[in-house]
Amino acid sequence: MTQERMEMGRTGAHGDRSPVRTAAAVVGAVFLLVGILGVVPGITTNYSQLGFAGQTSGAMLLGLFQVSILHNMVHLLFGVAGLALSRQARTATSYLIGGGVIYLVLWIYGLVINKQSSANFVPVNSADNWLHLGLGIGMIALGTLLGRRAQNPVVER
Repeated sequence: MTQERMEMGRTGAHGDRSPVRTAAAVVGAVFLLVGILGVVPGITTNYSQLGFAGQTSGAMLLGLFQVSILHNMVHLLFGVAGLALSRQARTATSYLIGGGVIYLVLWIYGLVINKQSSANFVPVNSADNWLHLGLGIGMIALGTLLGRRAQNPVVER
């Protein structure tokens, strides 16, 4: 295996995916799944109240997280981005850290807006806010810890 290939993070010392690439792919796959489940009646309660955007969408993923068509589209796009960017360690790291920052910003947004106003266009509720905080911290931690490991691979001799 060439040093260049190790640096790109395409494979590990034994031909395996680097952990940061795997993490980005798994996170992306979960976002895709959530985006799909957000339009499945039964898994999404109050399905008949699913709106395109805004706080008036009464649909709830798993009966807990407020969703809309726009919200589901964002999850699908995040999922596709995660899978596409998991092809190299550098881009996988950027996806995890950048996505984590976006989710922390969304968490702050959810804390400061009036959830009954038109500013709640995503829409978000309290359960979404706590999930966004956890996602933000988790994605940044994965990107930072695993990304550093991908940049400094241990080469067996």
